[in-house]
Amino acid sequence: MAFKSDFLNVLDERGFIHQISDPEGLDALALKGPITGYVGYDATATSLHIGNLITATMLYWMQATGHRPIALMGGGTSMVGDPSFRDDQRKLLTVEQIEENIAGIKKIFAKIMTFGDGPNDAIMVNNADWLLKLNYVEFLRDVGRHFSVNRMLSFDSVKLRLDREQSLSFLEFNYMIMQGYDFTELNRRYGTVLQMGGSDQWGNIINGVDLSHRMGGPQLYALTTPLLTKSSGEKMGKSASGAVWLNPENFSPYDFWQYFRNTEDADVGRFLKIFTRLPLSEIARLEALGGNEINEAKKVLATETTAIVHGRAAADEAAETARATFEAGAIDLSLPTAEVARGELNAGLGIQAALVAAGLAASNGEARRHITSGAVRVNDELVEDERATLGENKVLPEGVIKLSVGKKRHALIRPV
Repeated sequence: MAFKSDFLNVLDERGFIHQISDPEGLDALALKGPITGYVGYDATATSLHIGNLITATMLYWMQATGHRPIALMGGGTSMVGDPSFRDDQRKLLTVEQIEENIAGIKKIFAKIMTFGDGPNDAIMVNNADWLLKLNYVEFLRDVGRHFSVNRMLSFDSVKLRLDREQSLSFLEFNYMIMQGYDFTELNRRYGTVLQMGGSDQWGNIINGVDLSHRMGGPQLYALTTPLLTKSSGEKMGKSASGAVWLNPENFSPYDFWQYFRNTEDADVGRFLKIFTRLPLSEIARLEALGGNEINEAKKVLATETTAIVHGRAAADEAAETARATFEAGAIDLSLPTAEVARGELNAGLGIQAALVAAGLAASNGEARRHITSGAVRVNDELVEDERATLGENKVLPEGVIKLSVGKKRHALIRPV
């Protein structure tokens, strides 16, 4: 359908919308005046990952079109764990671990949205503030009675788990009730009428919409975004070294830039719409580039997305590092660098261990596969012997050893 509100129109044009519980109703409400919406993030790690960036960007566009976004930290729900589409129960986290994770996540959101006390300034809240204060028996009587176990078992997120004959604990089963209650509580506290999330969260979000109706509350709305896949069908979000995290400690700005620079040609336009804030007219121009010119569009995608997550200075530095490394053939000291003891180097540092230390391989086995496939170079020289060692004779005048896997992944070893 053609949306009249700026908010839904922007999300639709940029490819964010998968499902909406009542498209006409939500569109009319957003057109009438500012609304408040939220996305929930469980604090299961010290950082968000690239999949979370999609929903965080939806919150950004909500604010940019005059509405108020809420980033809900799952301090309470993280103590239970979301069972959606999992084969096993999540590891239970301590309160201290959850608080540490929330502190890390807050730093990321501060770069994406504007927080404050203004009418459409973003706010961050923690569901531990109400979930940890609930009286269990009262909660069961007032809230639990509105949930149908039969219906909850029919959701794909749970049904697939049970079909595989994997157990679902009573603890995890309560997660859906807690998430549904979050929606009604956020409506009571902040007038929140919209919850957004990934398509895998549809069932959990609809629970909150239905709960408000059954408890005599206002009309609430659900909106989900599609599961982001590459044109090859592969799920987006993994790099050769693991998950694509949004904090620099887990995934450097340079690696983040390279991840987007390596986007497949067919995905460039779609990713520019989702991950950047460029005007659609400029995206159309970049998407139309052909031949080798498409690489310029990929660089724009990489730089603009990195600037949002890590800041403009870090994005420009990553772009310049890549230019110096790939185009000028120079040793750029801004490449990811691992320090090794000089004594270890003098004794002969194995090439497999060096690749693992530099983050170019997750294990010795992966390092061996890179070597046997002819992908590994030391100081731009091919390495064919998986038992090769690095010594002082490999240290360049810049005081580093350059390691490469393929044409696009590089790192430095610095003896200390």
